[in-house]
Amino acid sequence: MPKIKIEATSAVFYLPYYVAEEEGYFTDEGLDVELIRHRPSDETGLRFIEDPRKVSSFSSFKLFEAGASQLYNACEWGQLRRSQDSQVNGKVVARRAAVASQAIIVRPDSPYNVPGDLAGVRVGVNFHHGSHYLVLQTLEGFLPRADINLVGIKGKERFEALRDGDIDAVAVMEPWITVAEKQGYKVLAEAHYYGAEVANDSLDAETFTRINRAVTRGVDRIHEDIRPYLKHFIAQAAPVAELAPEDFKTGRLRYVHPGPYPEDQFTRTLDWVASWGLIDSGNEFGALVDSGKILQEA
Repeated sequence: MPKIKIEATSAVFYLPYYVAEEEGYFTDEGLDVELIRHRPSDETGLRFIEDPRKVSSFSSFKLFEAGASQLYNACEWGQLRRSQDSQVNGKVVARRAAVASQAIIVRPDSPYNVPGDLAGVRVGVNFHHGSHYLVLQTLEGFLPRADINLVGIKGKERFEALRDGDIDAVAVMEPWITVAEKQGYKVLAEAHYYGAEVANDSLDAETFTRINRAVTRGVDRIHEDIRPYLKHFIAQAAPVAELAPEDFKTGRLRYVHPGPYPEDQFTRTLDWVASWGLIDSGNEFGALVDSGKILQEA
């Protein structure tokens, strides 16, 4: 069987994949899987971009569009946008296993204490990724949309920008939430959200079903005991902060069996993303979602 290349760069989103690789679950399914943990990037340094229209929805997934990977997951909001934008017929094929969270954090000495304090305040996010959409959806519960002020900053640079005083609030995922809490930063709001898998035409339904069986075993192993696998989060944070397993609130790390992406959820999500002008409102389910990739027996 040809090698299957999967972009799997962040532990919080791909822990079931890491476990499936480590425990041999992909091999048990007769799969030759390569998890691509490091992606090339032409975007270096802090980038305080104010307009998401100036950022490609594929800024973090260039390998997929170049045909160098067949599968990746991210937040469902961004995945619908990428399915719309894909030039290689990438489509949403499933709801992913990771139910991740993002937290809006500020420095320990910040005058801001609740989300409503952030009216007009710049909040650092990664445009077209979970932090972007989650912050919009969270803050619009506290503020008029006109008072929400987001700027684009990539990856771990968001925490570093906050730490260094370059910005006063950012949204981060794990392990950066744990880093922030350990160092006394204030969490103003946090929420979990679903994600989706995007695949191209070269990944057939039988192969994807076998991948999901291995990932499901990974989820079950995590539910038995996540502690042996916290090393992946610790390694990710290591360039910035030193963490130990006991630093993590494991209830925050949520994983479920992957499965089909529901059409009613698609409709709600599409309508909301379109209300922000971040996707075309006329998209139909069948144009962005390939619901036939998961075989019935999965």
